[in-house]
Amino acid sequence: MRPLVPIAAAAGPAAVFERLRAALAGGPALFVASGSGDPSPLPAQLGQAIGLVVETSGSTGRPKRVALPADAVLASAAASESALGGPAQWVLALPVHYIAGLNVLARSICAGTEPVAVPPGGFTASGFLDAVARLAIPERCVALVPAQLATLLDDPAATDALRGFAAVLVGGQATPATLLERARAAGVHVVRSYGSSETSGGCVYDGVPLGSTRVRVEAGEVWLGGATLAQGYLGDDSLTAERFVVADGARWFRTADAGEWDGARLRVTGRRDDVIVSGGVKVALSAIEEQLRRHPGFAEVAVVAVPDARWGERPVAVAAGRAVDDAAAVAAVAAALGPVGRPDRVVRVAALPLLPTGKLDRRAVLDLATRP
Repeated sequence: MRPLVPIAAAAGPAAVFERLRAALAGGPALFVASGSGDPSPLPAQLGQAIGLVVETSGSTGRPKRVALPADAVLASAAASESALGGPAQWVLALPVHYIAGLNVLARSICAGTEPVAVPPGGFTASGFLDAVARLAIPERCVALVPAQLATLLDDPAATDALRGFAAVLVGGQATPATLLERARAAGVHVVRSYGSSETSGGCVYDGVPLGSTRVRVEAGEVWLGGATLAQGYLGDDSLTAERFVVADGARWFRTADAGEWDGARLRVTGRRDDVIVSGGVKVALSAIEEQLRRHPGFAEVAVVAVPDARWGERPVAVAAGRAVDDAAAVAAVAAALGPVGRPDRVVRVAALPLLPTGKLDRRAVLDLATRP
């Protein structure tokens, strides 16, 4: 058995980095407490293989604690390093109590480099540039969520700094195609990362599986296998059995994402629960979002399904910023996707609600969409 010793995220990235290094080397297992997650007590000990326990963000449901073998975390870091062309020094711009931030620390351990954290507080272009100025080697990488990338592309100096990065990983949520196009047009090497806490973070880059990662699609659902899989959910055997399955002699994680796999490249088309049925016709909320983003005033938009007495469910768009011509945008969506894709209404807010990870807080968006 291995002891599990938590540390508060407030202790800072440097302290978490050293504790993670010890955990991956065989020391006490690590749990980084945010102070706002699941309040239930942690076990004092875990199986010897477990090096890290990570709490999921809970963006679409209750947070879960994922038990990761140390070997899985190290396999993820090594596969990432190989895919990105070799060791690099990382800018840490993501919270260290979630897998995305912990992955940056694990990759730094694998590379033998010291991560440089952006200053605490809200993410800004000036804070990012402060971290860049403290990098010691020219080989550099950073992991961001889409909102952070958009912030940096709005700043000429930050955009210029990004051009010097070997890779800018973008993940954590669906990245708008328009944002990727904008980054690449600016000369930034953007890499789309796909994965989750249950796969030790990103295990598919730009649709290509990393290292030993295996992909299959069953009944439209993406399944992932390989050396980076979690052992399961701490204290939840039934959910572990539901989400981690054995098929054809191999262990797989059922992602609940919809996708297509051609044997070489994965295309994730959205969450399986992203599809609603309105009046007997199916429509993907992500497709509505993508259509809306093509119009002024919809750079930041989320579409959720709300109950409807006549149709069962109807899409409602929640968009950040001032309305430009919402009626024209809604009409264009209906023309592209059919009447079922037409948002019932557009709710305007100052900013979309986000979780500490930078992920969209869909439960909060739904609250905004259903307010009278």
